[in-house]
Amino acid sequence: MRLLMIGAVWLAFTLALIAFGLIPVPARAAASCGGDFGTWLQGVKQEAAADGISQRTIQAALGNVTYDPAIVARDHAQGVFRQSFEQFAGRMVPPRMARARLMLQQYGSYLVRIEQQFGVPGPVIVAIWGLETDFGANTGKFPTIRSLATLAYDCRRPDKFRSELLAALRIVDRGDMAPSEMRGAWAGEIGQTQFLPSSYLKYAVDFDGNGRRDLIHSVPDVLASTANYLKSYGWQRGQPWGEGTANFQVLLQWNSSEVYTKTVAYFAQQLAATWH
Repeated sequence: MRLLMIGAVWLAFTLALIAFGLIPVPARAAASCGGDFGTWLQGVKQEAAADGISQRTIQAALGNVTYDPAIVARDHAQGVFRQSFEQFAGRMVPPRMARARLMLQQYGSYLVRIEQQFGVPGPVIVAIWGLETDFGANTGKFPTIRSLATLAYDCRRPDKFRSELLAALRIVDRGDMAPSEMRGAWAGEIGQTQFLPSSYLKYAVDFDGNGRRDLIHSVPDVLASTANYLKSYGWQRGQPWGEGTANFQVLLQWNSSEVYTKTVAYFAQQLAATWH
């Protein structure tokens, strides 16, 4: 009985200290998804600030952001890639071949330097560039911050997209682009070869030397950053990239679809026949 009384007195004393603010109470972890959007967003802002992102960036990027139900509808409607390699490659490669060869010529000096530095041949990079955005013509028009905030708030893959949202804020914070410039695919990919923000942070390089890593407007930055991505996943200089090779496995790190990756490899092989 005496132990129970001591426990009760100690509990009352502790609660009194908490009430007067003399004992700090750990902040409740921010909800990872769902609930009131404004409350959830406030948790993201607090997390961003705790990660060292400036209040200026937080306000500029998240101050007026709203939930977009159309993005969630797109995410939930995704289907499995059902086309065969012959169907997909036949639809995607021939219409882009002439332009791809032109791009190889136009950016040849950059591509030679990129291959020297990163080991990835120009035809591989140009094939990815063409398949992803038609050589920068179709990078997407969805506001990236809004898309990522919506997908992070939705409870399907909240942790993945919350981390991508914070990565997007870091891109803004380090001065690579303003939130208004950050537009791309509905799922948050940005730039002419469609990097998620976390990949942008890791692999984007300033190849044109202007002090910014710009994967939206700077073709040299786009091409070199794509090569840097592949190199970072183990691209082997001077080796083939067809199905069954180590470099084909690296291409699968770019896109896990076998059909898509086989199309990249095929497209690049056709370009390599006339490269140099």
